[in-house]
Amino acid sequence: MNKKNLRYDSKYLHLSQTYLTMKLTVTLFFASIMVSLGNVNAQRISLDQKEARLKRVLMEISKQSGYTFIYNEKELASVRPVSIKVKDKTITETLDVLFQGESLQYQLKGKSIAIERKKSSSAEPMAKPIEIRQQRTVTGRVTNEKGEPIPGVTVLVKGGTGGTNTNQDGWYSLEISDINSTLTFRSVGFLQQEVPVSGKTEVSVVLLSQLSNLDEVVVVGYGVQKKSVVTAAISRISADDLKNTSPVRIDNALKGMVSGVTVTQSSGQPGEGSKVRIRGIGTINNSDPLYIVDGMPIDGGIDYLNPSDISSIEVLKDAASGAVYGARAANGVVLVTTKNGTLGKTRVDYSFSQGYQNRWQQRDVLNATEYAILMNEGLLNSGQNVRYPDPYSYGKGIDWQDLVFNKNAPVSNHQLSISGASEKVNYFLSAGYYDQEGIVGGNWNRSNYNRMSLRSNMIFNLLDNQERNFLHKFSLGVNASYSRTKSMGISTNSEYGSPLGSAIAFSPLLSVYEKDPAAALARHPYAVKDPNTGEVYTIAGADYNEITNPLAQLALPGDKGNADKFISNFWTELYLWDNLKFRSSFGTDLAFWGNDGWSPKYYLGQSNYREESRVWSEMNRGLVWQLENVLSYEKSFLDKHNLQVLVGQSAKKNTGRNLGGANRHLVEEDGSKANINFTTGTAANGDMSVYGGAYSPRTLASIFSRLSYNYDERYMFQATIRRDGSSNFGANNRYATFPSFSAGWNITNEQFMEGRPEWLSAMKLRGSWGKNGNESIGAFGYVALTSSGNNYVFGTGDGTIHVGTKPSGLANPDLRWEESVQTDIGLDFSFFRNSLDFSVDYFYKKTNGMLMTMSIPSYVGEAKPIGNVGEMENKGVEFETMYRFRTGDWGVRLGANASYIKNNMLRLGNEEGFANYDYYQNVGTISRAENGFPFPYFYGYQANGIFQNWDEIHNHVGSEGDMIQPKAVPGDVRFVDLNGDGVISDADRTIIGNGNPKWTFGFNTNITWKNFDFSFMLQGTLGNDIYDATRRTDIAYINLPSYMLNRWTGEGTSNEIPRFSFTDENGNWLSSSLYVKDGSYMRLKNMVLGYTLPNHLTSKYFVSNLRIFASAENLLTLTRYEGLDPEISAGGTSLGIDRGIYPQARVFSFGLNVSF
Repeated sequence: MNKKNLRYDSKYLHLSQTYLTMKLTVTLFFASIMVSLGNVNAQRISLDQKEARLKRVLMEISKQSGYTFIYNEKELASVRPVSIKVKDKTITETLDVLFQGESLQYQLKGKSIAIERKKSSSAEPMAKPIEIRQQRTVTGRVTNEKGEPIPGVTVLVKGGTGGTNTNQDGWYSLEISDINSTLTFRSVGFLQQEVPVSGKTEVSVVLLSQLSNLDEVVVVGYGVQKKSVVTAAISRISADDLKNTSPVRIDNALKGMVSGVTVTQSSGQPGEGSKVRIRGIGTINNSDPLYIVDGMPIDGGIDYLNPSDISSIEVLKDAASGAVYGARAANGVVLVTTKNGTLGKTRVDYSFSQGYQNRWQQRDVLNATEYAILMNEGLLNSGQNVRYPDPYSYGKGIDWQDLVFNKNAPVSNHQLSISGASEKVNYFLSAGYYDQEGIVGGNWNRSNYNRMSLRSNMIFNLLDNQERNFLHKFSLGVNASYSRTKSMGISTNSEYGSPLGSAIAFSPLLSVYEKDPAAALARHPYAVKDPNTGEVYTIAGADYNEITNPLAQLALPGDKGNADKFISNFWTELYLWDNLKFRSSFGTDLAFWGNDGWSPKYYLGQSNYREESRVWSEMNRGLVWQLENVLSYEKSFLDKHNLQVLVGQSAKKNTGRNLGGANRHLVEEDGSKANINFTTGTAANGDMSVYGGAYSPRTLASIFSRLSYNYDERYMFQATIRRDGSSNFGANNRYATFPSFSAGWNITNEQFMEGRPEWLSAMKLRGSWGKNGNESIGAFGYVALTSSGNNYVFGTGDGTIHVGTKPSGLANPDLRWEESVQTDIGLDFSFFRNSLDFSVDYFYKKTNGMLMTMSIPSYVGEAKPIGNVGEMENKGVEFETMYRFRTGDWGVRLGANASYIKNNMLRLGNEEGFANYDYYQNVGTISRAENGFPFPYFYGYQANGIFQNWDEIHNHVGSEGDMIQPKAVPGDVRFVDLNGDGVISDADRTIIGNGNPKWTFGFNTNITWKNFDFSFMLQGTLGNDIYDATRRTDIAYINLPSYMLNRWTGEGTSNEIPRFSFTDENGNWLSSSLYVKDGSYMRLKNMVLGYTLPNHLTSKYFVSNLRIFASAENLLTLTRYEGLDPEISAGGTSLGIDRGIYPQARVFSFGLNVSF
C-alpha cells in the first residue's frame, strides 16, 4: 500500500468513526429525552426530630428537597425547640405539620420558601371578599424578574382593610370599593411595590428581588458558597445577564460585563475567538485563563459551547479563589455552569433570531482624482516627471472596499430546550444551530461559520432515605455535549496578504476586469476569472508587488475547517455520614479537527502566482481524560459556628495524533474532485508530502484541600493548599505546592452597627493572598533533544557518508513552574434596602520565574535554553455596581464596571534587558519588551512636528552646533535626539505607545414597562494606543489614507503629516510616533427591544410565554481611530498593531422566545 492509499484509508476510517460516534450521540440524546419525559412527582420528605432547633430542621428539609429557606435569624431563635416525625410527605405537608400551632408561617416562592410572622386574618391566603359597598373585582398575576410566578404575595389596599394573597401560580383576586385605589404588594425577599388601579380590572406586577448581591449563591472551585461569606474576588454573570446580549461565544459574553477582565475580539471574522485577560497580561507565554465547564477543564478553546445552555459564569480573579486549581490558575479561572431542570412539569423553550450584517465603517482612502494628484506630487518631489497629466479626468474611480464588503450578510440562530425535574430525575436537553456569513468574502463562500450543538444534562436520585444518618443519599449524573463546527476564513490582519488589506491599498485607477482579456491571458494563461461572468480580473502590475486585485483573491478557493467535539462528565455523589459527602467524577474531552483545501493554477501578480495546482488535507485527534475524587464535610455547631472542609485528588492526561499531507498537479481543477488521490504528483519529484504522528502526552496529578470557617457570618476565614505534579518538568522540579489564605469581615453584622443608618444595608471587608502556577510550556524542555541530517563523510575521495545527529539545543533540567503571587483587598457594600450594590478591589499580581530564553555566550554554538528568568507585575483597581428599583409598571436595573490595570516588565532575564519583536517592512522594529516598561510597547522615534522652513532645519543642532538632521528638507519630520549626541540613530528610539488599555469599562441597562422590555450595553477602553501599520512605505503606487490630504505642502500647512515624496533621505516613514493613534473607544455593543404577549392571549394555545424582539449589535462606535475597527487583538507581542483588521459587523436582528 503506498502512502497515498494509506492517507485515503485513514481518512475513511476517521470519517467512519466520527459518523458512528455522532450516530451514537444522537441516539443517546433522544433516548434521554424519552427517559426524562416521565411523570414529574412532588418531592417527598422523611423526618424524625425530637426537641430540635427549628433552624436545624429547616436545614434538613432543604437538603432533602432542594428548596432554599429565607428567614430572619432572630425570629427563628425565638421559637422553642420542635419535634416532628413524618415519612414520605410532600414539602407542603411537612411544613404544615412543622408550623402547626407556631407563630410563624411559610410562603412558597418557586424554589425558595420564606418564613415570617403570621399575618392577621385579613392577609391570609385567598381571603374571602370583605364586605364593602360598591365592590369591584381586580385580578392579576405577580411574577419575578424571570417571569416566574410568586406564590403567597400579600396584596393590600393602601389605606384600607382589604387584602389577599397570590396562589401557587401567582394569581390573585381582590374586591375593592374605589377604582382609584392603590394596591400594595409585599413578599419576603422582594421589594415592596405600590401600583395605582386607575380604573383597570387587571393589575399584574413584577416584583424586584430584595436580596443583595451578597446573598447570592456563587459557584467556587468544587462547590458553592453564599456570596456574603465569600472572601475572594469572584464576579458572576447569570443567564439573565446573557439573554439580551446573545453572544456567539462564551469569551465574548465576558466583554463589558466583569471588572478586571479585558476581552478583545481577534477579528470580526465569523467564528473568531477573543483574547481574554484576567487582571492583565500574566506572562509573556500563554496568558489565557483556565476554562472549566461543569467541572471539566476544557482544552483547545470553548467555541463548542452553546451560550444558551449556560446557567452562570463565575470569574475567579484572585489567587485565593483560583488556588484550588493550583497549577492552571495563574491567569485566572472561568467557571461555566450549564443549566439543569427545575422542579415541576416539563418545560419546552424555543428561541429564534434572524439578523443581517453590514460594515459599520470603512477605511477612508483617496479616490482616483486625489490619488493621481498625490502620485504626481510624489514624483515631482522626487525629481521625476508626472505620471497622470489630467488627474480630474479619473473622477472617483473604483471603491475596492465597497466591492469587497458583503451587504446584508445573514446570520441566524435556533435554540430548543426541554427541561424539568421530579424527585427521581432532573433533566435538561437542548439542541442549537447557529449560522453566520461573513461581511468580507461571505458572498464568495470564503468567510462563514456554522455550529450545531447537542446537550444532555441528567441527574438521577437513586437513594434518598432520611431515616438514617449513614449512606442516606446517593445520586449520579452525566453532562454530555456534542458540537460540530464548520468554517471558512480569509487571511486577516496580515497587511496586504489579505483581500481586505489589498482593497485598502489597491489603486482606484485600475478597473475590475482586464480591458483586453485575450491579451492578458496570452501573457498570463492562469489569470483569475470571475466565476460568474468568466471575465478576467485585472492583473496587478509590477508597481504593486504583492498587492493584488482583492476580488481575484476572493475568487480563489479557501481552506475549509471543521471540528467535532464530544465532552462528557460522569459523576456520582454519596452522603456517607451526616454531612460527610463523597463525589467522584470522570470526564473526557474527545476532539477531531482539521482542514482541507486546494488551489488551482493562478496568476494574481508577479509576486503572487502558482504554476501548478495543489491540494492538502490535515486531521487531528485529541483526547483529554480527568478523574477526580472529592470528600467534603459541612457542619454548623453552637448556632454560630459554620465549618466546611474539603480534600480531593485529581488526575488528568492529554494525548493526541495528527496526520496531514499534500500533493501537486490535480487531474482536474474542480473543487468537487480536489482530492490527494486525484493528483499526478510524485514523492520523487518533491510534489507529495506526508507528515504526522503522536503528540507528546501531558499528564497532571494533584491533591488539594480547602478549609472554610465563618462565625455567625460575621468573621470568615479560608485556607487552600494544592500540590501538583506535571510531566512538563523534570524530576528536579516536577512537583510544586500552591497555598492561599483569605479572610473577611461582615461589618454590618456587628452589634455596634445595629443603629446604622437605614440606607446602609451591608458592608464587608475582605482580603486574600495566594500563589498559583502556570505549566503551559512546550514538552521536554528539560531534556536535550537531537536532530538528524548532520551527516559526515569519512575517508578520502568518495568516502562513506554516515548519518549524523547533534543536539538541537541546550537542555535545562532545572526548569520549574511559573508562579503568580497575588494580593487582593476588597470592599463590598449594599445600600438602600439592598437595591444598590457596590464593590471595589485593589490587587497586586507578580509573576516569578517566567519561562524565557536565557543568555549564554555565543561561542557555545547551540540554541539558547529556556529558563525561569523573567518577572512581570500587574496592579490595579476594579469597580462594580448594580442598582435595581421598581415603581408602578416601571422596573429598572443599572449595572456598571470599570478597571484600571498597569502592567510592567520587571526582568527579561537577558543581558541586554530588552527584546525586539514585531517587524514592519522597511519601517523596522515596531514592538519591544524591556525592563521597567509595559509589555509589549510600541518602539520607534519620537516625532516633534514638521520642519516648516530651512531655518528650523539649520537651528535643529546638537550640543556642538552640528545639524542633527542634515538630510532634511522643509516638510520632513523633526525627530527628537533623546540621547543628546547630535545624531538621529537607533539609540534615539524609545517607547512611543502601548496597546494595553489603562481603563476598561462596561455599562448595561435593563428597563421594563408593563409587557415591554428594553436593554442596552456600552463597553470600551481608555488609554490604549494603536500602531497603524496599514500603509506600506516600500511600495510606491499603493493607495493611501485620506489623512494624506492634510500633508505638508508649504510652510504652515501641517505640523503632523510630512510632505509626500517617493524618495525619503530623512527617514520620514521610519517607525515613529506618527504611526501611533489613540485607540480608545466606546461602543454601543447591543440594544434590544422586546414585547411579551399577555398571558390571556397565549394560554389558549398552551403557550406559557411568548416574546418578540428586535435587536442591534455594534450600533454605534465612538473613537478617534480612522481604521476599520479600534478593537484590535493580534495577541502576544502584536497587541494593538493594525495590519488590516477584519472589522466587526453591525447587526440588525429580529426574533422570538416561546415557552410551553
